[in-house]
Formats: sequence, structure tokens, C-alpha cells
Amino acid sequence: MKPRSLFVLMLLAAPHLQAAPMQWGDIRDGSLYLQASAADTLHLRWSPAWQSDANHEQLYLVAPDGLLRQQVDIAANQAYGQDSLPLPAADGDYRLQVPGYSFRNFKLGHDSATRAQFEPTKVHFSADVPDGVELYFRVAAGEQAVLAGKYHGGVSLLQAVRLSDGQKVRLKLERHEQYARFDQADLPVADHDEVWRLSMGGSGKVGFWLDGTANLFAQDLHQLHPLQWTPGRVELNLRPQMAGPSPHLGVALPYAQPPQSTFELLRALGPRAANFYSFVDVIKAEPTREIAFRRLYRETFGIDRDITLLAGTGRRPVLEADPQTLAGLDAWLADSAQLGNQGLHYLAFADEPNLNYPSYAVFAGYFSQMLERTKAHPEARAAGVRIAMPVSSRLLDGPFRVGAGQRRGIDWARQLLAEHGPDIDALAWHEWMVRDLLATRRYRASVRAAAELVGLDEQGRPRKALLLSQTNISSGPELSPYQQDTHYAALWWASVVFNASQDGLLDMLNWFQAADEPEYPKGMLAQRSAQHFSLKPVAAAQQFLRQHWLGEVQVLDNPAFEVDALALRDGSRHSLLGVAKTPRPQTIELRAPSSLCSSRPNLALLGPDGHVRSASVQCSADRLVFELPGETLFALTWKTL
Repeated sequence: MKPRSLFVLMLLAAPHLQAAPMQWGDIRDGSLYLQASAADTLHLRWSPAWQSDANHEQLYLVAPDGLLRQQVDIAANQAYGQDSLPLPAADGDYRLQVPGYSFRNFKLGHDSATRAQFEPTKVHFSADVPDGVELYFRVAAGEQAVLAGKYHGGVSLLQAVRLSDGQKVRLKLERHEQYARFDQADLPVADHDEVWRLSMGGSGKVGFWLDGTANLFAQDLHQLHPLQWTPGRVELNLRPQMAGPSPHLGVALPYAQPPQSTFELLRALGPRAANFYSFVDVIKAEPTREIAFRRLYRETFGIDRDITLLAGTGRRPVLEADPQTLAGLDAWLADSAQLGNQGLHYLAFADEPNLNYPSYAVFAGYFSQMLERTKAHPEARAAGVRIAMPVSSRLLDGPFRVGAGQRRGIDWARQLLAEHGPDIDALAWHEWMVRDLLATRRYRASVRAAAELVGLDEQGRPRKALLLSQTNISSGPELSPYQQDTHYAALWWASVVFNASQDGLLDMLNWFQAADEPEYPKGMLAQRSAQHFSLKPVAAAQQFLRQHWLGEVQVLDNPAFEVDALALRDGSRHSLLGVAKTPRPQTIELRAPSSLCSSRPNLALLGPDGHVRSASVQCSADRLVFELPGETLFALTWKTL
């Protein structure tokens, strides 16, 4: 029997796909690179996978020069659908990005003359496959390639066969207690290029990838080829108008006094905002235990914006307005009054209620009782305490649970505002699982939607503070070390900061969390021992941003798709921050309202090696140009005369 090609599905039932003999199907997370020497059309179909009715999605077709050629927007109510994406003949590779975590099965069809390669994500599952899948990959001479995979309840065996001599490598995929663990096997090194055939044992969800060589797979071995990252060009236009204040950047800090050994590292991060938990059962028994570390964070580290989430020990999220919870609330408010009026301290009565509470009605009843109790402490408000809600799991889409379509954060926020609008000071939410670098633009959309919900005042400012109080690449323990512990996290955090800050509407943006925990190793600080911590790559990015962070966001026109940028200003001081999110080298051209040349601009770059270096710029009149390597952060700074 002829082996099945990757993800072959019953697409031929669709008449418009009969002229597209190569099919890829049930892709959930990854990149499909397409080299079209003749004009072609990429046919796209989708169907529900899980919770699709609670989640809208975006797919991106990127042209060989790095510009966004087409964005496919799929509304939550579009369970099934299809689209056609033209591929004009071009040099280089198109890229169709299916960003994870996706909630639909995506099926793609194109002409077999178009050379196609699939790049799966690492650790997370990339597809849902039938039995008998076969793929090809190439390992260059001298490369120590590693075949890796993770068991996700579907495919349980990977077998690679070297075509030149039939040598086999078998990799059994085991079930691991920790999500970040996976299985891997070394492939033999050769003194010339080798092509391997990969077979998958079993069906269903599959996680597979290559390390030490190009992570690219083809259905036809003749379609394997090195990707071409054609250099790109980005034209930025800096306008004189100000968009609004820049947000306070911060981290989630522990419910305790941090070790002295972490003080210098926390200073390096330079947080101006923080997320805390307060455990109502603990603070009821020890009413003043939080004062010391709250004062330390405020006075030693200069954190003047924070948000506290009430919970039970162990971050138990569901509370009732019972005597214990009310006593814990009273104790926290008394502590806040004792600490005095230094900054703003937002209080949330529950952690991600749309994920955790039985229903909106149950949470709304609890919220109402807690709000009335808080209003009975006017001295707390005088000390800077403010009410934040609903602190949802995600804003525009549903949380990761059954019935998510009735649990969207923005819907719960709308209802609470209708019931308690005058007593609510801030709209807060947590954003998870926008894991793809090309999808971080969704943060800007969520901030804009939050601002639209609360409305703008006469100065164009949101009527309620907007707090993106927790975010991370992934939620809970479902973490990929390729993302969390590498330069990828630095690129991701910078991109999220720039997108969320772009319109000057956001007040707070916090990375979750400050330091790794055993079950949740997704901090900015890695814990090496009980008292020894070190900066992870995302911390290097945070330090880089803080060094160049200024108080106001200036309007910036940026047509690029693979480069994000943010303009900041404090009086005569200017910072232009940016990040190249792909390996493509870019030429950046900046046009500004006044001459930059006489201000002697400085350019700093932070690349994958984690080191900051200076770079040169070319400047004439109102035009400044510099070269930006791929996967690199930059900071252009100057002072107007």
C-alpha cells in the first residue's frame, strides 16, 4: 500500500481543490513555507477542534520579502469555513502561519509544483494526523541532528530511516508527568548531506521536531531546500503627536519577603508595577504579615502600582463572602491603610473568575458583597486602594474550559460595569496562549477593545484604568523550554510590550512570574538553588527595555509585519524601541519631524547571545537608516536640542 503523505485528508470532495494535488491537514500550530515558481493558490479550510465557538483566530500569509500579504480572520461563530490565498510567482518562500494555540483544524491544498515545507512547533503538538504518515527531512554534512518528540495522547512512535543505507532510528514517545519533558534520539553524523524518511506510529495529536539542523519536513524529498530570508526594509514615520502615557511594566512577585540574594536581580529588572496574591485564610490568622514585604517592594524597589488578587492558600481561586474571606479582606484593607498613601493599589476579589467560578451569577453575587464590605473602609481608598475587575482569564476569547463561549472576559466585564460602574476603577485581565511571535499584534487589539468597553473621557483617556496584570507565553505548566528559557522569550516579551503599549491606553503590564517555581518554571529569574537565582533571556530583554523606557508614547507609523516598534518620549529625551521577530535582516529607515543628525543618536542592539552592543547609523536631514539583524531588539535614543 502506498504510504500516506503528511496529513492527507479527504479534501478531494471539494471540487475547487481537485486541481491542487498536494494537501496538508489538521494543522494546529506551525509554519508552512511555500516556494511558488509559478502562480498558485493556497486553499484553506477549517473545522472545529475544541472550544472554537469561544475563540476567534487569525492566520497570516507572509510574502517572501517579509510583508504581510493576507490575514485570515475567523470569527468565533465561524465553526466551518474556507478561503483562497493567491500565491503569485516569486523568488523566496511564502510563509503561512498557523499560530498556536489554535482551536480549529486547518487543511491546506496547493499545486504540487509549489515546493512546500512544514516547520512544526517544538514540545507543543503541531497537528492531528491519521495513521501511516510519512515525511522527509534533510541533515547537512557534519550536523549533529536530534530527532525529538512529545507524546500528546496520539502518535506514540517516531521512526527515521536514512535513505542512503536504510539505517533506522526509533524514538518511542513516553508519557511524562511534567509537560516540558520530551523524548529525543541522536541521528548519526555523516560527512555528506543525508535525506531521511520519518514515519509516525499511531494517529491523533503529534509533537515532533528536529534540533541541530533545519526543522523542516516535506512530503516530497525533492521539495526540501534551505529557506531564503530575503532582506527586508521597514520605513518608520515618527509623528509629533503623543498617544498617551506609557504603561507601568512589572512582574508577579511572591507572597513573602524575597531572599536578599535576589535584590540586585530585581533592581536589574526595574519593575514599576507588581501583581500580588493575598491569601485570606493566612492574613486572617496573621493580620499584619504582608506589611513588611509590601513596604519593601514599594520603598526599596520603587513599585508604585500594584494589583492584589484575593485567594486561598495555594492560590485557591474560588472564594465565598464567608466570615473567613471577609476577615481576610478587612485585614488587607487595614494593612493598606497603615501603609499610607503611596501609589495606587488595585484590589481584585478573585483570580480569573470566568475560568474558576460556577457561573457569572455566583461570581456577581460574591463580587457585590465584597464590594460593599470594601466601601465600608473609606480610609483604605484614601490610602490608594482601588477596585479592579473582573481579572479574567483572557479578554476577547474564552478561558480553557467547557462552556467557554459563555465565559468571555469582556462579556463578564460588561455585565459588572452595568451593575457597579461607578464603584469600579479598573478593568483587569490575564492574557495567555498567544504563543506565536507573529500573533502578538492581538495584544493591541485586546487593549483597544478594553478601552472601547470602558469608554474614553474628554482627553481621550480610558474612563477606567486598563490593567493587563498577568501574561506569559503559555498558561499553567504547559511550557516549552524552547520558548521560556531562550531568546525567544525575549523577542516575545518585547513584542507584547510594544503592541500593548502602542496606543497609550494601558496603565499596567505584568509578566507572570518573577522567579521560576518547581511546577511553573516560567519566571524572569531562574532558580539555581535555594538562594541562588540568575537572569533568564526574558529578563535581559526586560532590563534592556527598562533602561530606555520613557513616560509618554509618541505616535509612530509602522507598516512592517515582522518588526514591531514603539516610540517613547520624556521632554527632550526620545527612545525608539523595536524588535525583529524573524531571522530576516532588516534595513530600518526612520523619518522624524525634526533633524536627528545634530542630536547624535545612539543605537544599541540586544541579540540572541544576550549581549548589548552599539551599532552605527546613517543620518541625513530628517532621515535615519540602520541595519537590524534578525531576531534582535534595538533601542535608538537621542535628545532634541
